[in-house]
Amino acid sequence: MKNPGNIRVTTIPAIRYVDPDQAIQWLKTALGFTEKAVYRSPAGIVEHAELVLGNGMVMIGTSGHNQQTAHWFVQPHSVGAVTSSVYLIVPDCGPVYASAKAAGAEFMQEMETKSYGGSSFIVRDPEGQIWALGEYDPWSKEATSE
Repeated sequence: MKNPGNIRVTTIPAIRYVDPDQAIQWLKTALGFTEKAVYRSPAGIVEHAELVLGNGMVMIGTSGHNQQTAHWFVQPHSVGAVTSSVYLIVPDCGPVYASAKAAGAEFMQEMETKSYGGSSFIVRDPEGQIWALGEYDPWSKEATSE
């Protein structure tokens, strides 16, 4: 079905972590996310968490907690790679870059200016997920008019 342009769709990445509490803290400290909600099992396991950055969100869960779906996912460290990454659009990379540096983030790509617009950098979180941050916004008027 082709989207006729009047259907509103929101995309929210959902990532599972072995230690979601560590991931939540890292995302808050290194990249500036804030907690919207964290739902825990009676045993204290993170079943579902929602973190917000600007008008974007990422959902976090505990790897292997849901036995029905556990076999669908693999952790980056177990295979040495990821099959996707998350791109976060930020108005100014400088402050987020400084926060990531201060948090000891592993940089896959240092901050640089891109030929298609804005600065960007790429980091890997403690469990191996890759996060790209950039000022380039493909939804901006300038980007869509080219």
